[in-house]
Amino acid sequence: MSLRELEGVVGAPWARPLAGALDQLVVESDALADNPLGDPARRPLYVYRPPGIELDHPKPLPSVYIIQGFTGQIDMWLSRSPFEPTMVERVDAMFAARACPDALLVFVDAWTSRGGSQFINSASIGRYLDYLCDEVVAFVDERYPTAASRDQRALAGKSSGGYGAMVVPMLRSDVFGALASHAGDALFECCYLPEFRNVARTLRDHFDGSYEVFFEKLAAADHFEYARHGPPFEMYGYACAYSPDLAQPGAALLPFDPSTGRLDDDVWALWLEHDPVRMAHRYADALRSMRRIYLDAGKSDEYFLDLGAQAFAQELSKIGAAHTLELFEGKHGGITYRYPGAIRELVTALQV
Repeated sequence: MSLRELEGVVGAPWARPLAGALDQLVVESDALADNPLGDPARRPLYVYRPPGIELDHPKPLPSVYIIQGFTGQIDMWLSRSPFEPTMVERVDAMFAARACPDALLVFVDAWTSRGGSQFINSASIGRYLDYLCDEVVAFVDERYPTAASRDQRALAGKSSGGYGAMVVPMLRSDVFGALASHAGDALFECCYLPEFRNVARTLRDHFDGSYEVFFEKLAAADHFEYARHGPPFEMYGYACAYSPDLAQPGAALLPFDPSTGRLDDDVWALWLEHDPVRMAHRYADALRSMRRIYLDAGKSDEYFLDLGAQAFAQELSKIGAAHTLELFEGKHGGITYRYPGAIRELVTALQV
């Protein structure tokens, strides 16, 4: 009996060889330089090319930009759940089977030390909207065989990435002409407001009712305990995006009193201005111009983002913006299998 070394890729259920190619690049951003949090301006960027698509491909292709949820960083796309392919393996199998027209997929990293950026510009986080729309898109269009037009470019994401997928095309319809949102943050009174009381309780019971104490103890902790650290951390990160403290770069104005959970109406109003449901009417022309709007969410989503998707869809109907909404049996997590189908919907709509 003996063990022998073999050449090549080990194969499923470990590393499945790709039929296409995943280019793992490193870029440096001017927009993110000197950001208030001191987060890196040097970022990873992944570009997936379907089988047979080289850099000198003669036909310009549609592109789909894929963004992540809160606390997401780009290498998580390569992580594996039990008995399942990774995200990259899923889309590769779809293109290899010719189940989707050829397109370039761009995986964008917008990690921050506050957990995320919500893909908007914030005085407390940095210029992540500009980074995505003005830098990453231009970089990819210069180096890859893309159809460099908003009508052949889409944005897709889940959770906070789904929020970005709804909001960025409203703010920058000159850049993106289609979107897919999986359980995106929307209808803030359903997905955020009920959490304020829970965060206030956690701060009271474990952190002297103080965010200063929270961040001190978090920095000293030997691991991130989600049940204790997650909700306060997450809510502060959202506040940095929606209600930055202009007097203190990197800090936020809170929409509730951390000692009681009592709502601060003025700061909460700032949050509501960022709610996709409330933004839809203001950006009706941009939404009507989309070549495809695809929405979905699990019916048992723990953050009630299925209701947010329904509310956003209702607003789309009111303004006459074509869309589809699919509610499925599922929760907030474990829905990566939904991504390839949405990407196929977008690519099909983006065909010249």
